[in-house]
Amino acid sequence: MNDVNGLNELLSLFFSADFSLQPVNVPALLLGLCLAFLAGLAISWTYMTTHAGLSYSRSFVNSLVVIPAIVTVVMQVLQNNLVTAFGLMAVFAIVRFRNVLRDTLDTSYILSVIAVGMACGTQRFSLAVIATLSVAAIMFFLWYTAYGTRHRYDLIVNLHWGRPAAELPYLLRVLERHSRAVYCATRRSDERQEGMDLSYRLLLRDPSRVEDLLTELRAVEGVSRLTSLQAQEESEL
Repeated sequence: MNDVNGLNELLSLFFSADFSLQPVNVPALLLGLCLAFLAGLAISWTYMTTHAGLSYSRSFVNSLVVIPAIVTVVMQVLQNNLVTAFGLMAVFAIVRFRNVLRDTLDTSYILSVIAVGMACGTQRFSLAVIATLSVAAIMFFLWYTAYGTRHRYDLIVNLHWGRPAAELPYLLRVLERHSRAVYCATRRSDERQEGMDLSYRLLLRDPSRVEDLLTELRAVEGVSRLTSLQAQEESEL
């Protein structure tokens, strides 16, 4: 009998504490989560477009999308509560001390479970449920769409050009016949030898015709030491 009474008390606490929807303004919460998600998409797209360094990370781009939504949940949990804020700082300090997270997206998952745990601990159960579903939906969206992947070139071609630099446009015409975009990554010359070493990044019109391009390049007078490397999607280097 005592077990039944205890279960009834637990259920009444669960439903009366937060699912009355009075402590949490659900429409405002959902609006905030949607705006945070859209803002994260805008910022991450800007980062993808403007980033020009070598250490590009798709995981970091995904984190730019999901972290604003997580912070929205955290701010809902805190609600100007100083005690809860200090508790949040203590939990973050413990996680940081015990674990070294090398992946930015792993940090986002840790932030998510901390925020949901705090929502449950402060008896904001509807907030915890909405936050869990929202973060899970964002994570599945990022995974399913492979969001953050950049594909700017298919092939890296390295060669030695033994003819004068003024005749390089002939080589470029050969490359442009097979490519939608041609970018000269490096151009090196040596006083001890004639010509120059060139490295091109190519976005091919038809990636299945790589051998046709290489065959045509080998037939060009002045081209030697031709090598190629199939490029993968840009990732963390």
